Amino acid sequence: MKITLIGHFCVDVFHRTDGTEEKRFGGIYHAVAALSNIAAEKDTLFPVFGVGAQEIEDLKSLFSQLGNIDCSGIFELPGGSNIVHYYDDQPNERVENISPPIQFKAIREYLKVDGIYINMISGADITLETLDRIRLEVRTKRVPIHFDLHCLSLSINQDGTRFRRAMSDWRRWCFMTDSIQMNEEEAEGITLEHLNDDAFAKQMMPLMVKAFVVTRGKNGVTLFQEEHKILKRNDHMDGKNEQPVSEIGSGDIFGASFLYGYLKKKNYMDAVQFAQQAASHSTRFSISEKHKELRSFRGAI
Repeated sequence: MKITLIGHFCVDVFHRTDGTEEKRFGGIYHAVAALSNIAAEKDTLFPVFGVGAQEIEDLKSLFSQLGNIDCSGIFELPGGSNIVHYYDDQPNERVENISPPIQFKAIREYLKVDGIYINMISGADITLETLDRIRLEVRTKRVPIHFDLHCLSLSINQDGTRFRRAMSDWRRWCFMTDSIQMNEEEAEGITLEHLNDDAFAKQMMPLMVKAFVVTRGKNGVTLFQEEHKILKRNDHMDGKNEQPVSEIGSGDIFGASFLYGYLKKKNYMDAVQFAQQAASHSTRFSISEKHKELRSFRGAI
């Protein structure tokens, strides 16, 4: 099985209260590293994103050790990688040096695959025009696209902190995308009307979306699907973890696992259960351990 993963790579900088700093790979890295451990050795992942000169060789070396990642779609960014700052004593992360959108010409040769995962890590990962071209390219081949809107509805203040904004064009982003993922905060804030989940899901289905997923952290996940023109809601609590060690990257891990689960079973209910279990399991471990600990899910679906 071949899967393409698209989204911005980040360098996460953790500022501790004792004055020390720790740098780690972040952004789309979490999805790629997690899925590499979950996917079979015979599967091939094609990450497509830019990385700054300071990190690119270390990242490629790390990915090459995992065995099922093709790094040919990773390219060097002259302006450097995205930087995200996290502070132990402050609730809002701060971003700097947002990378330019990934161009369609960098993506096109990686669309002859079994599935495509797009994650709007920064909100500027691809343009709407690029998404349209991806959809047009794979539509006749029926290649499923799983789209995590993530930071698409976030803007950035002058000090680098983020704030939520409603989007008048959210329907254009979701149109003809097989499955859509948002967390509950994103789902509440993206529409101008601030629709609740059920009303929002009803708006989503006429856009030819087959599955709408709302992740809720400790409270599980909700899957909306249309069956015989009737909207069906299923709430899942499997894999709930009351005392997480680290939740960073769990949404990215959920999305990548969800697409993989769907490609294996062709059933969104099975996919959401598998993804919920994998994402919840990952929160039991530190950032340095969580991806390799997902190896226990290899062959589980």
